[in-house]
Amino acid sequence: MKLALVHDYLIQDGGAEKVVDVMHGLWPDAPLYTLLFDPTSLPAFAGRDIRTSFLARLPLGRRKYQWYLPLMPTATEHYDLSDYDVVLSSTSAFAKGVLTREDTLHICYCHTPTRYLWSDTHSYIEELRVPRLVKMMLPPLLSRLRMWDRQAADRVDVFIANSQTVQRRIQKYYGREATVIHPPVDTHRFSISNEPKTYFLTGGRLVAYKRYDLVIEAANRTGIPLKIFGSGPVERDLKRMAKPHIEFLGRVSDEEQARLYAGARAFIHPQEEDFGITPVESMAAGRPVIAWRKGGATETVKEGLSGQFFDEQSWEELADFMIRFCEADWNPQAIKAHAETFSRARFEQELIRFVTQEWSRRHQDPIG
Repeated sequence: MKLALVHDYLIQDGGAEKVVDVMHGLWPDAPLYTLLFDPTSLPAFAGRDIRTSFLARLPLGRRKYQWYLPLMPTATEHYDLSDYDVVLSSTSAFAKGVLTREDTLHICYCHTPTRYLWSDTHSYIEELRVPRLVKMMLPPLLSRLRMWDRQAADRVDVFIANSQTVQRRIQKYYGREATVIHPPVDTHRFSISNEPKTYFLTGGRLVAYKRYDLVIEAANRTGIPLKIFGSGPVERDLKRMAKPHIEFLGRVSDEEQARLYAGARAFIHPQEEDFGITPVESMAAGRPVIAWRKGGATETVKEGLSGQFFDEQSWEELADFMIRFCEADWNPQAIKAHAETFSRARFEQELIRFVTQEWSRRHQDPIG
């Protein structure tokens, strides 16, 4: 059996890239097809068999890849996958639309139906910092891409969703069933600390939809110490609104991130995520999570055991939770044990079993 991997693009280090990294570890001889690859941002992929599209040869392809959005469907369809028996795509955008042989098994691991085409279209256009003329041109383009995306979903033989939240979206937007396999989290990297806990923690990619502004406003009003890790396009705006007791740490190493989780009173997760790896990482360090009751967090955080939920996405309710938080209410060992149910080993076993069963169901032969 010859297997190929396909991923949207390897431009930044995020949760989807961690998933495809683990996939490639399971099938190290498989080539990885992707629209664009930036080895400086993803050094872990250096030296691998990465096969990029024609977009990589265009001017500023890696730095200004959004300019080539209209060409991405064509570039995705340009991959020649005729030599492969199985194609495993990892996508929140275009990779599901690859063209395969009639007898090729295409399994799609879907991180979410494309947000800016379906669930978040209006907020995506509103939050873009581009000239007004460009914004006026976007709706017709997105409508065409939306039609292509819906047709592309029909090319997939079997869908895997990374959460029940995404499973419901796949059913709504694509009319397809999906099996849930939660993403891998390197829970072994984290350990429990007995040091005194003096601050709340939040962080990740600093983008508008993740609503870090609510956490900052809650910390501003209460005077409670807050640390924020990560960087992104709204970092400057967040820094401007933050008072001196709020610390911005920028991008941190894996080791420093683990120490931050272990030393925090709790991790604050104010946004809706498709799955959300950072809450699980916090729990792996034995620290509870304060999360908005939406999205993947409702599947990973066990209320009363590993965290608690706030129902109104407002700084006022979040501030109330921060003020009333009591460390004695939480058992770090029990929190960490819960996090282990989302480990990398569990993901690897479930994914291999799924691919094996789907291949065998079609060919009545063991995978090999």
